[in-house]
Amino acid sequence: MRNILAEIVENKKLIVEEAKKNLSLDDLKSKINYGHFRMSQAIKKNSWSLIAECKLQSPAKGRLNKTHSVIDLAHIYEDNGATMLSVHTDPHFLGSNDDFKKVRSEIKIPLLRKDFIIDEYQIYESRYLGADAILLIVRILTPETLKKFLYKTWSLGMDALIEVHDQDDMKIALNTPAEFIGINNRNLKTFTTTIENTIELLPYADMNRTLISESGVFTIEDVDKLKNVGCDGILVGEGLVRAEDIAKQTRNFV
Repeated sequence: MRNILAEIVENKKLIVEEAKKNLSLDDLKSKINYGHFRMSQAIKKNSWSLIAECKLQSPAKGRLNKTHSVIDLAHIYEDNGATMLSVHTDPHFLGSNDDFKKVRSEIKIPLLRKDFIIDEYQIYESRYLGADAILLIVRILTPETLKKFLYKTWSLGMDALIEVHDQDDMKIALNTPAEFIGINNRNLKTFTTTIENTIELLPYADMNRTLISESGVFTIEDVDKLKNVGCDGILVGEGLVRAEDIAKQTRNFV
């Protein structure tokens, strides 16, 4: 069976090495300004948060939206009350660093850089692009590297959303001081989704952390179900970008 995550990570190694050739780590470090933990500030203001994702494509489903650009989606989400945005920079999702920079230049609310972080270089790169937060996926990092990357992220004034997929991932995440834990409802090998994954994992979570359910949210009923079982927010891509009325769906999920 095709392992999409493994394919993405292997390709990511090549992308990072190419980036280092164009801009060294030392030069990158000299260009960044430190952040102000804007994700944490924004989410603490709300009892419920929507992280709206600017996603045009999925490796499993292909093109999701052909009528809007990333910046179009970003403006719709911001104008309709999203707490913050998630912006892809991985080519498997038609994401790019240029898209991220354009969104950053026009959008005021906090931005999460959605990518597959496997190298410390990408953490500095994220801040250079203007990210307020990054995604750290437990499944593609060792426990030691996860903790190291979390502290490095904090040292640059950014927040980190630690992504888990099962009980083993959750144990590793809870062994860090991470504030934000995202429960991904997507099977990382097949990329199919079900919100039942969040519901099944919540008993193993620390309810004192901020818990975000990611992916597989398509209806108001999904949102209510996740809110009622104790989630603090949702990260939604496909459920918004494929909606008949994206602005209305954003308001509904908010």
